[in-house]
Amino acid sequence: MLILGIDPGTATTGYGVVDRKKGNKSLQYVSCGTINTKPSQTTPFRLNLIYKELSGIVKKYQPDILIMEKVFFFKNLKTIIPVSQAQGIILLVAAKKKVPVCQFTPIQIKLTITGYGRSSKKEVEKEVQKILKLKTLPSKSDDAMDALAIALTYCLKNTKEA
Repeated sequence: MLILGIDPGTATTGYGVVDRKKGNKSLQYVSCGTINTKPSQTTPFRLNLIYKELSGIVKKYQPDILIMEKVFFFKNLKTIIPVSQAQGIILLVAAKKKVPVCQFTPIQIKLTITGYGRSSKKEVEKEVQKILKLKTLPSKSDDAMDALAIALTYCLKNTKEA
């Protein structure tokens, strides 16, 4: 089962792909990265770029499910609308490609990955590395590592399918 985790954003959208073999509880790292747009680009251009890039990622990996971080509270009101717009594009890609979607809040993700809902990014990254048995972090991008944590949250919360 291929799980695609998405950390939504208009400037940077992180993605992470994890494979969980049926009947096997081991998880395997497949890929991670980011979709980057420039602040100088118009919002429609940025959203279209996210749409095109994410469509390509979904086509390439053909995930069984897409897991996305759910924004339910934001400290900065200026970023809530752009992030929500990016989430809409992500949901559109999933719908067009007929990929089911599941969402988790940041607290649910941190709690599942580290056991503590207020963990730092570094603590989450260390646990992702440990869970996937990686010698080094596969990306220096916080957004890509967050996306892997999002994908792993689904795997760890849904062990019955394994």
